[in-house]
Amino acid sequence: MTIELKEASKVVRGITHIKPTSLKMETGHFNVLLGQTGAGKTSLIKLMAGLDPLASGQIFLNGEDVSTQSTQKRNISLVHQFFVNYPHMTVFENIASPLRVAGMAKSEIEGRVQEAADILQLGPMLKRRPQELSGGQQQRCALARAIAKESRAVFLDEPLANLDYKLREELREQLPELFAGRGAVVVYATSEPEEALLLGGHTALMDDGVVTQFGRTAEIYRNPATLTAARVFSDPPINAARIMKTGSEARLPTGVTWEIRGRAAKLPDGEYTIAVRPHHVVPVQSGERDVAVNGTVQVTELSGSESSAHFQMGEDGWVSLSHGVHPYKVGDDHRFYVDVSKAFYFAQDGRLVA
Repeated sequence: MTIELKEASKVVRGITHIKPTSLKMETGHFNVLLGQTGAGKTSLIKLMAGLDPLASGQIFLNGEDVSTQSTQKRNISLVHQFFVNYPHMTVFENIASPLRVAGMAKSEIEGRVQEAADILQLGPMLKRRPQELSGGQQQRCALARAIAKESRAVFLDEPLANLDYKLREELREQLPELFAGRGAVVVYATSEPEEALLLGGHTALMDDGVVTQFGRTAEIYRNPATLTAARVFSDPPINAARIMKTGSEARLPTGVTWEIRGRAAKLPDGEYTIAVRPHHVVPVQSGERDVAVNGTVQVTELSGSESSAHFQMGEDGWVSLSHGVHPYKVGDDHRFYVDVSKAFYFAQDGRLVA
């Protein structure tokens, strides 16, 4: 099963929400749409689901052109971040609702509902109504409805966003197993890079209504094609600064220099942008080639076993993320060590060059 977009776009009252986009997603793994709020993830899902009309282009489901088909005829399921259940129906009736609309036999409905309820641990709650369930149980009910329907495509639009941390962790681990082997194309929208990495599969990075890069999630994380892609796929934000390359030397605007090695050493002399993820900027030197930089601490945060510090280094705001508890003080000058062997080098037009 596949979903394919060919130059698909969406325009609302003269404003372009989705720029012409070509993308092919397959079954067998999660297809993640990753981007910040407003990047176009929900708009793209609505196009694929048939909830919004195309301004141009085509959409294919398993080779069939469904560009003008209604949502019902496309046989898809959509799970939102909000708990969309019918309050006057029991859990059983909520899960069974699309099957009844499809005219399925009563015995088959009962079998499918029971199977989906068992998978999502809702068996004892089938006679309850949604208001008698916790938030996590309500979202499980919505997911069970999608599983029972056996759709050709399942769209999950930030389905865990409104759950507490523990429930999110639990469901996030279960989701790939829930849809494994069901033959549906699963598309999952999120604004969290960590969630994309945990789900694995393939990821489409989105920014300003366009897919900037698509491929295996781990590969995109390791090799973002552009500085924009690197920024989308980093939380906390990736650190970036201009450098001047002269021979084998790199120089920051603050005057800090280091010897460039590897592929970057072969680049022509000139101005580039380096980008380094926060966990490669730490307050304790760990390698002899780490580059020392100084910055003024702006914000500090302790989260579990990690410490983060936002600091100003010349004209650039950077972030350090490290294990352990570190005694940062706002306003203090602090030394940090950058593992430049992990740096990305981008040309002035934003393309990854090393």
